[in-house]
Amino acid sequence: MATAAVDSAMEVVPALAEEAAPEAAGLCCLVSLPGEVLEYILCSGSLTAADISRVSSTCRRLRELCQSSGKVWKEQFRVRWPSLMKHYSPTDYVNWLEEYKVRQKAGLEARKIVASFSKRFFSEHVPCNGFSDIENLEGPEIFFEDELVCILNMEGRKALTWKYYAKKILYYLRQQKILNNLKAFLQHSDDFESYLEGAVYIDQYCNPLSEISLKDIHAQIDSIVELVCKTLRGINSRHPSLAFKAGGSSMIMEIELQSQVLDAMNYVLYDQLKFKGNRMDYYNALNLYMHQVLIRRTGIPISMSLLYMTVARKLGVPLEPVNFPSHFLLRWCQGAEGANLDIFDYIYIDAFGKGRQLTVKECEYLIGQHVTAALYGVVNVKKVLQRMVGNLLSLGKREGIDQSYQLLRDSLDLYLAMYPDQVQLLLLQARLYFHLGIWPEKSFCLVLKVLDILQHIQTLDPGQHGAVGYLVQHTLEHIERKKEDVGVEVKLRSHEKHRDVCYSIGLIMKHKRYGYNCVIYGWDPTCMMGHEWIRNMNVHSLPHGHHQPFYNVLVEDGSCRYAAQEQKAPPGQGAKGLTSLLIKIGKNLLCRIFLNIGE
Repeated sequence: MATAAVDSAMEVVPALAEEAAPEAAGLCCLVSLPGEVLEYILCSGSLTAADISRVSSTCRRLRELCQSSGKVWKEQFRVRWPSLMKHYSPTDYVNWLEEYKVRQKAGLEARKIVASFSKRFFSEHVPCNGFSDIENLEGPEIFFEDELVCILNMEGRKALTWKYYAKKILYYLRQQKILNNLKAFLQHSDDFESYLEGAVYIDQYCNPLSEISLKDIHAQIDSIVELVCKTLRGINSRHPSLAFKAGGSSMIMEIELQSQVLDAMNYVLYDQLKFKGNRMDYYNALNLYMHQVLIRRTGIPISMSLLYMTVARKLGVPLEPVNFPSHFLLRWCQGAEGANLDIFDYIYIDAFGKGRQLTVKECEYLIGQHVTAALYGVVNVKKVLQRMVGNLLSLGKREGIDQSYQLLRDSLDLYLAMYPDQVQLLLLQARLYFHLGIWPEKSFCLVLKVLDILQHIQTLDPGQHGAVGYLVQHTLEHIERKKEDVGVEVKLRSHEKHRDVCYSIGLIMKHKRYGYNCVIYGWDPTCMMGHEWIRNMNVHSLPHGHHQPFYNVLVEDGSCRYAAQEQKAPPGQGAKGLTSLLIKIGKNLLCRIFLNIGE
């Protein structure tokens, strides 16, 4: 018997060898290909990261081709996250395998945090301390942001709750980074290159979800400069501006040569590219954002002046900003360098008015009043940014819709970053925090922040005692009300005012549009979320909008959601279905159902 067993085993070995022979031959044939061909195959896009890992473990030659810093892993990274490639220089040594792992880990962490926001803040706005988990993240912030952008770009109207919280987190992260950069920027000495940079920071802060960069803005302006050079070549083929290198700071001293540049600029900007002052929609925040000025080719005096001045200085014409009342201007010196000049030695340029050149008298006609000589002086970067933010602040006060409160908050943040001790603005910020309809983060830390602001105001200006005292009193009353409101609200579906609530707690439901199964564990007679949530979730598109019952539901994937009554299908499963779904959801979530009983 033993001999027979041995013979049988000996027969199996050749059979296995014969089966493995074609695979070994195929591998041998593969590794015998030239390195460039093998690399091309591995970078073809049909292989996943897991495939590359398995390939690299088969033999030494393939392992060398799939080295961590090589082209194969770089291509895997590029195909998976193409938007991140702009952050790497072609000359840098990069361990692409390690970068892939770190980015993958950051993505998982981002999704975990977004999911936790869904569970923690499904029935209220994110409080002011709700982002503490994000501030302690490990790894590059750009990886985390990239994953949030991926969530926002998910196909169609899927995962709306995730998109809502991903947007809030991304907004917070980018604004914090931009505000820190702006504060550091304001510590630098003034130079004419920094006017545009400061304006771009304002643009980025007010539009944190848009991809705006100083590099892209400069690239667009450089394309305008090229067109001006083409026109200038037709006026004077030997003009010194034509020899200027990009990024240089050379200036032309001859007035006639400067005049030729301005003539070419006016033709290109206003006749060829059709830039113009926005008289029809003057009070629109888009007129102040530099990326929008370049896209829409329109703006208000201050934004048009910054564009005009940047183009002129790139071509060697030293224009300077003038903080003229009611209408921002530029000035162009006509006197000799180093001479004792007064306001009549300058020509004033109205970039809003198609580059029109004005005398002092014409400037006064422009605004309809006489002004002192001091208002014709050049202003520094901080003053220019102050005026831009002041315009945004005025727009935020003018409008009463929900979006404008965001603009008001953003402009207050920017203004106080430049001038942190402005008492009137601190008072306005305190009122903004206090009125919870404007600043919806209803949390105890919000009230404490109001008290901190009020205490700071009292230190800066004791004369504001009355206004501060009034706000302190109402803030403390708010704290007391919050203490009284801690109890659980009991709602009876049988009550007359809740007659429109069709479904009770504990029922298993199915979403009509998205098809997920869920269990009801709470309800509201109408939508209790804020305007921002309603707008982001497109609730107004529903036939009954937000004026219908909304339900807190526990979904089988463990998430908590808030859904309209008209989106819920009638119960179609019995107790057995309910039990099996609850098992899927998990025992750790069962307690929520029993803590919200309102029948």
